[in-house]
Amino acid sequence: MMESSDNLSAQAGGVERDAATTPVDVDTAVLLLGAGVTAITHPLLYVKLLIQVGHEPLPPAVGTTMFGRKVLYLPGFFSYAQHIVTVDGKRGLFRGLSPRIVSSAISTVVRSKVKQQVELLSKTDELQFSLRKVVKETSHEMIIQCLSRVATHPFHVMSVRCMAQFVGREVKYSGIFRCVVRIFKEEGVTGFYVGLIPHVLGEVLFLWCCNLLAHFINTYAVDESVCASSSQIVTLSLLV
Repeated sequence: MMESSDNLSAQAGGVERDAATTPVDVDTAVLLLGAGVTAITHPLLYVKLLIQVGHEPLPPAVGTTMFGRKVLYLPGFFSYAQHIVTVDGKRGLFRGLSPRIVSSAISTVVRSKVKQQVELLSKTDELQFSLRKVVKETSHEMIIQCLSRVATHPFHVMSVRCMAQFVGREVKYSGIFRCVVRIFKEEGVTGFYVGLIPHVLGEVLFLWCCNLLAHFINTYAVDESVCASSSQIVTLSLLV
């Protein structure tokens, strides 16, 4: 009997230890998943950035519309990606990736910690889908989003500058440490937050519009059974 009780206590202790390590394991899994998604989608963001800055290394191709009229089309993603591979090799598609991975990890940690504090301070409303509840939750999400953006924006600046170097074939920014030294030396601390205000305003406006729109759709056009799942779409879209 003594041995069986000892075995039960040992098993209980093991269960407690497993339960205690579960949050850490979950956080690690989330960080690894975020890093993987960031790495996989980075070539898409890289090509999008080069197109946004107006870099057109390839001539437009002649095509026809659905009405048979000939028009000129700019190169698409695959043509652009192939050009990058031709110039810089396959590793060139991942230029500026390391600052984005660090940014993703910091964003995950900041969001998790701030969300925990906000949930402790907030109280649950009686009406599950009331406008007051939506405004309160959106305000909390806005605080989380703003703090996350302030914490990660310096790495966003580093990543963008690394990727934009492809246009002029520069080597001024390469690696996180070298980017930090270069930006701080030439522009000071404010250099890490260039373009922060438009970025934050855009995300906050997007957050409020989507949450309020989802609330009115859920209230007047959709059954309550699908309200909970639809309210998570905005949070997932902001993490991209």
